[in-house]
Amino acid sequence: MSDTNNLPRHVAVIMDGNGRWAAKRGLPRIAGHKAGVDSVRAIVRAAGELGIKTLTLYSFSTENWLRPKEEVGELMKLLSWALTKETLELDKNDVRLSAIGRLDALPAGVRQELDGAIERLADNKGLNLVLALNYGGRQEILDAANKALAAGAKTLDEDAISENLYGEGLPELDLMIRTSGEMRISNFLLWQVAYAELFVTPVLWPDFRKEHLVAALEDYRKRDRRFGGLSAKP
Repeated sequence: MSDTNNLPRHVAVIMDGNGRWAAKRGLPRIAGHKAGVDSVRAIVRAAGELGIKTLTLYSFSTENWLRPKEEVGELMKLLSWALTKETLELDKNDVRLSAIGRLDALPAGVRQELDGAIERLADNKGLNLVLALNYGGRQEILDAANKALAAGAKTLDEDAISENLYGEGLPELDLMIRTSGEMRISNFLLWQVAYAELFVTPVLWPDFRKEHLVAALEDYRKRDRRFGGLSAKP
C-alpha cells in the first residue's frame, strides 16, 4: 500500500468464522480458534506497518459465555496462552496493549496474564492494540450511564456517556471490519460505530491476512464520509 493518506486512525474487527473454518476441514471448533491466533498476529503486525494508530479486536463477547462450557474453557486457555506467547513479539514491534469490557468477570489466571502484558507493554509508542474481552456494546452504554450517575450527574447527555465509556482516550472509530460475510454488528461498539464506515468480507477470520486488510483500507479511502451532512466532494 504505497499511499497511506486518508487512513483510518481507529479500526475495529469482528473476527468471525473460526468455527466454520474448522468445520470445513472436519476439525473441532477450537482448531479454528487456534488458527485465528495466527491471523491476529499477522493483522497486528500489518496494522502497525501500515500506520494504523488503534486496532480493536472483538476477542470475547458477553454472549460467548453461552457457548458450551468446554469450548469456553478452551477459549480462556487459548487466550491465556496467546497473551504469554505473543507479548514478546508485541514488545519488539512497539505495540501497546489495552483491554475493554467487564474484565473483572474473566478467570483470575487470564486476568493476571492480561494485566501483566498490559503493564509490560505500557511504555510502547506504536500501535495501540485493544482487546474487547467479556465485552458487550449495550452493557458498555449501561455501565457508562451508571458511572456518570454515580459520579453525581442529574441528567445524561452524549458527553456524559462518551466520557465514561470503556477505554478512556481511544480515538473515534473510523472503520469496522467484519469477516465471514455475516451482515451483523453483534453488539460490538454500538455507541462508537454511529458514524464509522463498515466493511464486510466473506473471508473467514483464520484466512484473513495483510492483503485483506489492505483491501478494506483501500475501500475506506474511497468513501465520502459525510457524518450526516452534505458531501465534502465536488
